[in-house]
Amino acid sequence: MPRIIGIDIPKEKRVEIALTYLYGIGRAMSNVVLKEAGINPDKRAKDLSEEEVSRITQILQKGSLRIEGDLRRDISQNIKRLMDIGAWRGMRHKKGLPARGQRTRTNARTRKGKKRSSQAPVIKKAEAPKAKAPAK
Repeated sequence: MPRIIGIDIPKEKRVEIALTYLYGIGRAMSNVVLKEAGINPDKRAKDLSEEEVSRITQILQKGSLRIEGDLRRDISQNIKRLMDIGAWRGMRHKKGLPARGQRTRTNARTRKGKKRSSQAPVIKKAEAPKAKAPAK
């Protein structure tokens, strides 16, 4: 598997698709990088030479792109800032609820987690034996 910026990209996929395994790189950006490097997007990742891999790595590093760790760090800092200032979106992140206006009465299971039971389980008590009526 070729390694680009510390990430193993799948060797059986086309290079155009394989580059999307890097966080922050989509199909469009992948095509831009490959065009700049002069590599055919239909080529398989296992067929890349060491020189081609190094060209892709150089383009990704020299560019003003934030990818992988830098991008993850920026996103988490932005969310933390929203929480610290008490913004509505920050409060939604704290509570684990959708932050972009989606409904929560139904759906939203991805953010809210597994459905909890709404009522306590009903436990039937064993009935005590009734006393017999006194004989007259």
